[in-house]
Amino acid sequence: MHTATPQTNKIMPTLAPQFRFAIYPASAVRALTGANEGDAIGLGDAALPGDTYRLAREAQPQRLTICDGPDGGQVVAEGSEVGRPGEPLRIADCHSFMGTKGEMIDVLVLERSGEAGGAVLHLLPLAPLEPGMEYDLIGSSTANAPEHFADIASVSFLAGTHLTLAGGEQRRVEDLKVGELVLTRDHGPRPVRWIGQQTRRAAGAAAPIRIAAGTLNTARDLRLSPQHRLFIWQRRDELGTGRSEVLVRADLLVNGTTVTREQGGHVDTYQILFDGHEIIFAEGIAVESLLVTSEIRARLPEGLTLDDSPDGQRDAAGLEVDEGELGDSADAAARLTRASRGQDGDQT
Repeated sequence: MHTATPQTNKIMPTLAPQFRFAIYPASAVRALTGANEGDAIGLGDAALPGDTYRLAREAQPQRLTICDGPDGGQVVAEGSEVGRPGEPLRIADCHSFMGTKGEMIDVLVLERSGEAGGAVLHLLPLAPLEPGMEYDLIGSSTANAPEHFADIASVSFLAGTHLTLAGGEQRRVEDLKVGELVLTRDHGPRPVRWIGQQTRRAAGAAAPIRIAAGTLNTARDLRLSPQHRLFIWQRRDELGTGRSEVLVRADLLVNGTTVTREQGGHVDTYQILFDGHEIIFAEGIAVESLLVTSEIRARLPEGLTLDDSPDGQRDAAGLEVDEGELGDSADAAARLTRASRGQDGDQT
């Protein structure tokens, strides 16, 4: 990675998280009526359209961390509340449900190898599931499951976002070209090697995050994918992390006022890739570029070579702030804004 070395003596994990998600065990969602009445939702005939399901009232989400495995594909990463680091993880299916109000909710089924060698299923909802509510299974699609996962796992800029070029020009991301020089925090001008573009649904876990102008010192409103991490230089250690440099996921800053989740419709997203992982500037503040993952590598043009060493992944994990360090999301953005300015806690 091309960020500064973390100011910590902690040993970096070898399976550093690339993504973090809130999941439920498949046993928390059971059929109320239909052919599988009483059974937990599963794969194939264990999930039939027309069956009605309910998320248990006592169900509590758990944190799953994911990274690329040494042989390709996803595995459980360090810091996960589910599974053991290194266990293979497969995006097995995508179930589509309809709620009582007509809302459509897609739920990914993740399959991992359990300790006893058998398969263990987990559910990753792409929109909130309410405990105790009933949902009708409309259908399932194994083929579309990886695409749905990419919708929530990508690190993307939304159309209209201004990036800082090497000469200081502010260029909209949709007007950026491969080969153009973008200003990076640690290595100065660096050429763009690849740009990915998708049009995606702005719903549930894939709904973009809007950071209002002025918050975290943004020059204009900044819109990012939920998993996108912002780089914050703490002039004062507001978070008590013991380090001045931190990376924080955009979705952890949502407070309903200055940082919001934009639901509804479709959005055009852009993924910017350099030779290695970089910190660049979007709407005037530092954010990360795209990490090379197994999914991204599969989409790259044939013959394009990049620095895909795990160093960037490990270093990013060493800088990333988790939920415990961040504290209450209601004022996290304000605290980080103060920290970046070196202000006392009672200043605005």
